[in-house]
Amino acid sequence: MNVAALRLAVVGVGHVGQHHARVLAEMPGVELVGVADIKPDRAADVAARWSTVAYTDASELVGRVDGVSIATPTALHVEVALPFVESGAAVLVEKPLAASLADADRLVAAAEARGAVLATGHTERFNPAVAAALPLVSRPRFIEIHRLGTFLERSLDIDVIFDLMIHDLDVLLAVVGSEVDAVEAVGVNVLTPRVDIANARLRFASGCIANVTASRISRDRVRKARFFQHDAYISIDYAAQEVEMYRLVARNGGRPVIQGGRVDVVADEPLRRELADFAAAIRERRPPAVTGRDGRAALALASRVSDIISASPSA
Repeated sequence: MNVAALRLAVVGVGHVGQHHARVLAEMPGVELVGVADIKPDRAADVAARWSTVAYTDASELVGRVDGVSIATPTALHVEVALPFVESGAAVLVEKPLAASLADADRLVAAAEARGAVLATGHTERFNPAVAAALPLVSRPRFIEIHRLGTFLERSLDIDVIFDLMIHDLDVLLAVVGSEVDAVEAVGVNVLTPRVDIANARLRFASGCIANVTASRISRDRVRKARFFQHDAYISIDYAAQEVEMYRLVARNGGRPVIQGGRVDVVADEPLRRELADFAAAIRERRPPAVTGRDGRAALALASRVSDIISASPSA
C-alpha cells in the first residue's frame, strides 16, 4: 500500500532554516511543499535549490501542510507557529521555543487543546554521541559542560544563554531527571550588548552539581560534556560525535582497575535525526522525542539563569 508523502514546509531559511529545507527535501516520504522567508531573494534561492515554492508570507502555507519547521528569529516563533497549530498542523520550533515563558505557555496550551504535535528543536538530543552516552549515565554526582563557539553574525537577538547554553540545559534536564534546587550564574557582554559568555552552577534535588559554560566569543569551537558518577566517568565530544567511558572494576584479591575506552557511535547528522523523528511523530500520531513541554522546561531554566545574571550587581 502506498503511503502519501507528508507535506512539510520550512519558515525562515537563514543560517539554520536552509538546512531544514535541505534535509526535508532529501527525506523519503516527505514532500517539501514550500519555504517561506521575509527576504524574497533568500526564499527564492532556497526554493530553487530544492525544487519547491518560495513564499514571503508564511500564512499562505497555513492549511496546505501536514507540518512545518519554524526557524525564524526567536521573537517571531509564537506569532508564526500559532496559526499552524490552530489549523491542526504539526509544528517544530527551533530552540528556544519562545521569547518568553508566557509565549511558550500560549503555544503549548494551543497545541494541547488542538491535539497537534509540537516539537522543540533541541538538536543536541539527537546527536548520536548523546544517544549513545545517556543510557550509560546513572545518578551522576557532578557534570561539567563546555560549549564554546567563535563569534558569528547570527542569533544576536538573544544572548548566549538562549543561543547556546540552552542546548546543554535541555540535556541536563533529560539526563538528571531531578528538580533544580539552586542556581548560581555569571555572565559578561563582550562584543554585543547582550551576554556573550556565561557560566552557571546548578544544584539538583538529587544532589548532582552541574557546571555549565557557554561562549560565542571563543577562538576555538569546543562542545564537550563530562559526567562523573559512582565508579564511572563518561565523556561526550558533541562535535566529533565521540564517547568514552571508564569504570572502576573490582578484582578478586587485588586492587580495583580502571577499564573502558571508546564507546561505539554511528555518526549521523543530528538535524536529520531530529526531522526524521518529527516526521515519524506526525505519521504515528505520537509525541516527538523533544516535546513543546520539554522546550518550555529548558526555556524556564535558561530564563532563571538569565534573571540571576541580570540581577547581579556587575551585570
